[in-house]
Amino acid sequence: MSSSLASLALVQQKTGAAQLDRFGDPTIVGVALAYFAVIVGVSVWAARRTRTASDFFVAGHGIGLVALTVASVSTSVSGFAFIGGPGLLYSVGLGALFLILPAAVTNVLGAWVLAKRMRLLGEVRGLMTVPDAIGARYRSPMAQGLSGIAILVGIVGYMATNCLAMGYVLDAIFGVGVTWGIWIGMGVTLAYSVAGGILAGIYNDVFQGTLMAVASSAVFVYVLKLGGGMAGLSNAITPTDAGFLGPFGKMTPLAALSLFFVFGMGSLGQPQAVHKYYMLRDPKQLKWYPMLKTVGQLVVLLLYFGVGVGVKALVSAQRMAPLAKPDAATPSFLLQFTPALLAGIVFAGVAAATMGATNSFINIGAAVVTHDLPTALGRPLRNELRWGRISTLVLALLAGLIAQYSGALVAFLGVFGWGLFASTTVPALAIGLNWAGATRAGAIASIVTGLATTLTLETLAYLKLYAFPAGVSGTAVGLVLSLLVFFAGSWLTRARAAAAIDGDVRLVMDV
Repeated sequence: MSSSLASLALVQQKTGAAQLDRFGDPTIVGVALAYFAVIVGVSVWAARRTRTASDFFVAGHGIGLVALTVASVSTSVSGFAFIGGPGLLYSVGLGALFLILPAAVTNVLGAWVLAKRMRLLGEVRGLMTVPDAIGARYRSPMAQGLSGIAILVGIVGYMATNCLAMGYVLDAIFGVGVTWGIWIGMGVTLAYSVAGGILAGIYNDVFQGTLMAVASSAVFVYVLKLGGGMAGLSNAITPTDAGFLGPFGKMTPLAALSLFFVFGMGSLGQPQAVHKYYMLRDPKQLKWYPMLKTVGQLVVLLLYFGVGVGVKALVSAQRMAPLAKPDAATPSFLLQFTPALLAGIVFAGVAAATMGATNSFINIGAAVVTHDLPTALGRPLRNELRWGRISTLVLALLAGLIAQYSGALVAFLGVFGWGLFASTTVPALAIGLNWAGATRAGAIASIVTGLATTLTLETLAYLKLYAFPAGVSGTAVGLVLSLLVFFAGSWLTRARAAAAIDGDVRLVMDV
């Protein structure tokens, strides 16, 4: 065995032992248990205030701007950014940053294009869901039902993302294994989702987002200190993998730009963010929303960048063993190189973010099952609150099973969910609420196209049966085709486009 291989074997033995020694660390476990105690307290409080379907699904339209912004940041970044993101960055280099680079632009775009219209439309019509808005815009139960189905499919994939991330985090804290981690995390999330609905999720997200901002900043500082600053990190990586630090990392320019397109334009179709516009107490405060959310995202995404680059530098310098799975980047770094208190805070914060995002998706999915689909079929349910709680349980179990048995990485499930939301919702909702020329036929055709195309292409890629050249994402192709079909369908059926919009909806669009 060469000296370098012997050295690496020694590093693997040491880091493996270090990781095992940290399982069940009293400080880490104590911080995690303290977090769960806060979650229980908030959930009990929220359950007492959740009496109607409006309370359960949209928090009674009574959330302030700061709480809404922090909750939105927490939901947006979730386990995808804290577990899948660093793992993706470790694997493909700086090209992974193209997923998060659009953040500043998309927050402004979302507030400008959708926020006020969604909030006012919700007040005028008493709406509770994203498909509600699509149905009202086109006077079409079919459009509402199809968008609900598309959102439901994406939600299960995205929930699986966060379930899998929870599995990694709870395994790192307690050493219970990823499978048990998935189900323990889902059990805790279910407890406050079923009891308090979105109200419990919002205020737990406020606590979670604040905790994660502090933790991310601390981890980033620690990475810089451990790696000798950005220059030290760069010097460690360059000799072994110079392409890692290139502007597109190991990705082709087309692959990186396709992710930028999907995550930029796609932000306008993410129900976990758009749905929260209904909850804002005062629409006049929206002018501050883009700045507050952008600052919040930049802070919490320091962990995304810091851990991804830091772990790569440590592996390149043989101070850390190569990762068996990219998704282990964050847990491995925290267990091996940070103080127990900081590791406990970050683990609690990551668990918090993933549970908060899961709660949000569960709530949206339950609304689709109990409200949107029955409305589309002309058979509304009598007790939406009760059925919403039952649907919450079923969706959680389904997402947990997918997370356990899919064998997919967190990043893959996250890109799939985000892309499916984008290709099925952006044209009909974001463009439709800003363009009177959009028609019912165009909206329905775009939803069907986005759903079929994204599912087909991503499934083929996952099974390794077909992939586009140069690494172009199938989700990007699905979004482009959905947009083209939307415009073509609307143009071909344009004769009565403006006349098909109800007066109150048109008034909201003109605001």
